[in-house]
Amino acid sequence: MKNPIFDIDNWREIVATLSRNKTRTLLTAFGIFWGTAMLGMLMGGSSGVQGLMMRNFDGFATNSAMIFSGQTTMPYKGYQRGRNWMPTQGDVDALRTVFPEIDLISGVTQTQGNASHSDKTYPAFINGFTPDFFGIVSPIVLEGRVLNETDEQMLRKNCLIGKTVAAELFGTASPIGKFVQANNIYYRVVGVVTPRNDNVNMGGPLDQQLVIPLSVMRNNYNYGDKVNFIAFTVRDNATPGMIKDRVRRLLMSRHSIAPTDEEAVPFWDVSEQFEQIGGLFKGVDLLALFVGFGSLLAGIIGVGNIMWIIVKERTQEIGIRRAIGARPSDIIKQILSEAMVLTAVAGTAGITFAVAALTVAGELTKGPDGSVVGFQLSLSTAVGILFTFLILGIAAGIIPAIKAMRIKPVEALNG
Repeated sequence: MKNPIFDIDNWREIVATLSRNKTRTLLTAFGIFWGTAMLGMLMGGSSGVQGLMMRNFDGFATNSAMIFSGQTTMPYKGYQRGRNWMPTQGDVDALRTVFPEIDLISGVTQTQGNASHSDKTYPAFINGFTPDFFGIVSPIVLEGRVLNETDEQMLRKNCLIGKTVAAELFGTASPIGKFVQANNIYYRVVGVVTPRNDNVNMGGPLDQQLVIPLSVMRNNYNYGDKVNFIAFTVRDNATPGMIKDRVRRLLMSRHSIAPTDEEAVPFWDVSEQFEQIGGLFKGVDLLALFVGFGSLLAGIIGVGNIMWIIVKERTQEIGIRRAIGARPSDIIKQILSEAMVLTAVAGTAGITFAVAALTVAGELTKGPDGSVVGFQLSLSTAVGILFTFLILGIAAGIIPAIKAMRIKPVEALNG
């Protein structure tokens, strides 16, 4: 006999066999279709939901941390509890010197005022950063550039303005190179920025900010050595948590704060948030696999059932084949081929449906910069799901195939 794999008549026979009871075949195929689609959508969807959650931190360096000033909760060295303190540029310099783990660091100052150009005025937040800050919280630069070291060191009265400020003061015209007045001081606009996500709110929404060099901010608005908070990143071989306690102790000693008064020095470790989300979605991935493989198992049981029924219905036909010389291996290949075709066709349709659904989800959740989160199924994952279904589908047909092989011609013909 010809090899069933390459025999066109054999494939026609497979189609004819599966078509005899269309309702039963379609219901079994739907079980396989839904199992593959469910598994694909769960695996691709979990990574997409993780991407949406991570988007809340989009723009923050994953290895960053922020240090804020709080209120003391206990007396120390003659000071009463409830004392307010503020970090200083001296603290920034000390942290940079003492901790080689720190990579980028910047003090941040904040105030409010009116930004105006020509006859238009907008109530903007005025913030001062050093260039390092743009490596800690990176905005989208819509036009121009960010502030650089030369601006900081030369005390240049250059500024960035948020997208909303630009629209209110300049309309559709480019503001680059033009001047904005903020609290009676003129600044030349060198860039227009917007946040990578709406949760970035350091001293007010970035779209509503006017950002100037920190050195200029301290000089022009009588900040002296004070800063509102400190932001930093660590090098690749470290995490903010590794130096958290030592950083606090240094600041406590510099500002006469009790060494155990941690509430007085709030410390926000952004990297911890990323780790928590990663740990959460490991559990989500396991749940997705559990639910998906449950759907998969239901589909495979359906394949086994339909193959069992097909063998029972074709008992006489199989007996005749055996009587005219068909080998047991030929019968097994025939039955397994039918299981493989049903699984392959329905499984491919399920994967295609999952990819289409994930693509739509990705388009609906695009970020403000047009970025798409991970609502997608990688080729390797899709092939892996389909291959798993094929293997299990063929396995589901083994018992019916063995039963068919054991049918004796005489018993089949008598039946």
